[in-house]
Amino acid sequence: MPTITVTVGSAIGLHARPAQIIAEAAAELDSEVLIGVPGDEAVDASSALLIMTLGAGNGDTVEVSGEAEADVAAIAALVEQDLDAE
Repeated sequence: MPTITVTVGSAIGLHARPAQIIAEAAAELDSEVLIGVPGDEAVDASSALLIMTLGAGNGDTVEVSGEAEADVAAIAALVEQDLDAE
C-alpha cells in the first residue's frame, strides 16, 4: 500500500476548512485514501469529521496511504498546502 509521509501545511492544522477541502477531494477519488498520525489508527480521508479527530496541527507529520499511488499523492499534496490561505 503506497504511503506518503507529509507535514501539515495549513496554519491552523487539519481543522474544519482544510479538513473539508481534503475530504471533498478524497470523496471524488475512485479509491479509498486513509490519513493518520504515525503510530495511531488512520481514518478515512473522505470524512472531514474523522480528519479533524486526528488533532494534527501545523507542522505535524501525518501519513497518507491507499491503494492507488496517484490518489495518495493527490491527497498528500493537499495536506502539505496552507489550505487556510485560499
